Amino acid sequence: MSELMMMVVLVGALFTMLAMGMWVGFALTLTGALGMVMFTSAPLGPILATTFWGHSHSWALAALPLFILMGEILLRSRLSEDMFTGLTPWLGKVPGKLLHVNILGCAIFAAVSGSSAATAATIGKMSVPELKKRGYPDSLILGTLAGSATLGLLIPPSIILIVYGVSTEQSIARLFIAGILPGILLVGMFAAYIAAIALLKPEIFPKEVLNFSFMEKLKASKRLLPVIALIAGVIGSIYAGIASPTDAAAVGVVLALVLSWSSGSLSWDMFKQSVMNATITSCMIAFILAGAAFLTVSMGFTGIPRNLAAWIDTLNLGPWALLGALTVFFVILGCFLDGISVVVLTTAIIMPMIDAAGIDPLWFGIYLVIVVEMSQITPPVGFNLFVIQGLTGDNIFKIAKAALPFFFLLLAAVVLITIFPQIVTALPNLMRG
Repeated sequence: MSELMMMVVLVGALFTMLAMGMWVGFALTLTGALGMVMFTSAPLGPILATTFWGHSHSWALAALPLFILMGEILLRSRLSEDMFTGLTPWLGKVPGKLLHVNILGCAIFAAVSGSSAATAATIGKMSVPELKKRGYPDSLILGTLAGSATLGLLIPPSIILIVYGVSTEQSIARLFIAGILPGILLVGMFAAYIAAIALLKPEIFPKEVLNFSFMEKLKASKRLLPVIALIAGVIGSIYAGIASPTDAAAVGVVLALVLSWSSGSLSWDMFKQSVMNATITSCMIAFILAGAAFLTVSMGFTGIPRNLAAWIDTLNLGPWALLGALTVFFVILGCFLDGISVVVLTTAIIMPMIDAAGIDPLWFGIYLVIVVEMSQITPPVGFNLFVIQGLTGDNIFKIAKAALPFFFLLLAAVVLITIFPQIVTALPNLMRG
């Protein structure tokens, strides 16, 4: 059987299982088993056992539950309220005014949670009622929240970057550092878009006047100090080479507990709930990763990735054409799967193509995360859309329409990092140098 037919059979089986509602981890494992039974003579049992064991006790993977626990603790603390209070005085005279709280608040929380959904939920609970009460346009409230919450996937520490690093054996520390400048770029693009709308259509914004003295601004800024300390403790320790991502995750959990205790929101029930939710989420992701690792091994035995990469090479597609095709592919795939599933499902097939095209796998990781961010705000399975729908009760297509401009801003960011790859590679190269 040709490699193309083998691929069609396996992909068809995988999507059939997913369409039936089977857990992603089970679907990946069964697809890998099917490939080995049908297309190889390798012993299934020993390979399955050794693959699951080898990919379930990786030290790099230990950072994942710790960062998830940190985000769960902060989700239940007063962090979002402190951020809103600390940022508001500084944004009173900026075009777009308090809508920038959504953007900056999401960026700050992204830097301490690592989760897109947690960022949308935490900032949305605080900002949406306040912005609606003040009379800001619904479309911009929902759009800025949906778009900016995707930063939780990119700005380190990012759960999806840990998953990509483990799946492709890339340095997680270098991936974290590589996400900083693209994250800042996206924050700037989102803020510039809102400022432009405010200047072109001032009539749709409330006529509120927010005047604060410099001392009042400084006093409010004290509320931002704890979260700044947390970001500095986690990211700074990695960048300075003091701690590995796993060590920094442990530091983050300790600092999150201290922050919650100091704000009076830490309780035994809150801690138990945070640990339980973190355990459930971590087990789900770990199972998906183990299933994806087995599928990768299975694909290696069938020879599909190697032959597929050779076939791509015969097409003489340049890196630009390949990236254009992959962008469309990932956005379509992301319409039906969550971001982590997209990454682990595709790396086994895509990475040989990337290597054959001479594309830097570190750069490709950031590119992939931004494209997955785009899929987080596209129906029918845009996770951020579901989170915001749960918060507001609005129709999901209304939220998707509000998020559409931010989809195109993310697409523009993909184009920019493709034209100027130094946006991604400059800081990691500096760290290595």
